[in-house]
Amino acid sequence: MGTPDGESRMWEVPSWLLTQTAMHAGRLVSDGFAAVDARGYHFRVLATLDEHGPASQATLGRRSGVHLSDLVATINELAERGYVEREPDPEDRRRNVVTITVAGQRQLRRLEKQLVQIQEELLAPLSPEEREEFARLLARLLRHHTR
Repeated sequence: MGTPDGESRMWEVPSWLLTQTAMHAGRLVSDGFAAVDARGYHFRVLATLDEHGPASQATLGRRSGVHLSDLVATINELAERGYVEREPDPEDRRRNVVTITVAGQRQLRRLEKQLVQIQEELLAPLSPEEREEFARLLARLLRHHTR
């Protein structure tokens, strides 16, 4: 596929553009969180606990979108660092309830600041209005495809 001037049209295909941008965004997030000794799953779990309060591991997995096999390792890492506590559910001793700690809330604030810097780098070429429109369009696409 080419244009009259010999340029490839592949660069204009939205799915390709979206994939390439998503890969770059993923690297920025991964590197940005690694710089503060964290991972994306850490942010998702801490943010979910901060927003919704204590939860069972199953509920936390559903709310955060982290698969259970990855969630257990993430909770273990966060618990080792004192960012979450895991205790038996008083209503069902077979389940654990995970709670964010004060240290976990401080870490979440650090990660949020890091994420603001990452977003700034990712969206640098766009004006504030374009950033809003871009986010709105991406959200619309995502809602459509995840119904």
